[in-house]
Amino acid sequence: MHAFFDPVQKSHAPDTFLVSGAWRPCPEVPARADVFVEVAAGLGLPVSAPRDFGLTPLAAVHTAEYLQFLQTIHGRWQSLGGSRDVLPNVHPDRRDGPYPRSPVGQAGFHLGDTACPVTAQTWAAVYRSAQCAVAAADVVRGGARHAYALCRPPGHHAAADLTGGFCYLNTAAIAAQHLRARHDRVAVLDIDLHHGNGTQAIFYGRGDVLTVSLHADPLDFYPFFWGHAAERGTGAGLGANLNLPLPLGTPDGPWLAALDAALARINAFAPGALVLALGLDASADDPFGGLKVSPEGFRAAGHRIGALGLPTVLVQEGGYLSDSLGPCLHAALSGFQEGRRHD
Repeated sequence: MHAFFDPVQKSHAPDTFLVSGAWRPCPEVPARADVFVEVAAGLGLPVSAPRDFGLTPLAAVHTAEYLQFLQTIHGRWQSLGGSRDVLPNVHPDRRDGPYPRSPVGQAGFHLGDTACPVTAQTWAAVYRSAQCAVAAADVVRGGARHAYALCRPPGHHAAADLTGGFCYLNTAAIAAQHLRARHDRVAVLDIDLHHGNGTQAIFYGRGDVLTVSLHADPLDFYPFFWGHAAERGTGAGLGANLNLPLPLGTPDGPWLAALDAALARINAFAPGALVLALGLDASADDPFGGLKVSPEGFRAAGHRIGALGLPTVLVQEGGYLSDSLGPCLHAALSGFQEGRRHD
């Protein structure tokens, strides 16, 4: 299994984010990538920087306004005498009116919460993160059975024109859309602690991409307003979205039972390829503390997902610094490879 990563992805490094009304250290730090690279290398995975596929794969899921915003907002914000990092100070109650001309208005329009400050290096980092997703999808589209996109920052909270939860470009959605050039149907399975609301929003009206997410119940946990079991899709996408919210503190057993339900739905959809949004923050040791999954649980999950036998792009999502971050990734990737031995 080939892995893709570019050190430029570490250049995005905001110091703080605003949560519960307080400024706190940002847990989405460059050192996360060091852990992921070390695990991949320890498993013998060849890790290389992706080639530049340009903006086209990104524009397949994100709006032109949004991509231009991410590329230019920091310089325009600074020209107004703004803070070092771009943060919204307006939160619109509508997004269907005229597009703001002011950088302040555009920041409010596109930055969905206060966990996504835009630094001078953000665009370069998220662009290369997205290129990792495209590169992994491209090798799978070309016939490889699986590939690992070591994406950092993560992506699954980003919608077509909206950031959220440390996410700027939706790498899982970009990978899924890239796979659609070869496969009539693609499934996205998200096992991150948090619901992949951006991925859901991008594909919610489509029937060609199945989105499935198991996550902490949003009645109690971020992202709060999306990820409920009643959300099934709309229009052509009705029935092509499955949410499996879980009580806070859920351990391995019930979490794996929810995964089995997710895999049954994926089998019924009969996709040509799979994107695994590989969040590790469901770990019992993760600082967010939402669920209680062990490394053994991640190994079992990886094995079951690998045993599907589908061409698979594994896209790194959440998972924050703790003593078990590396062991959880090692377990998930090892389990996946063990599950694929029948290929």
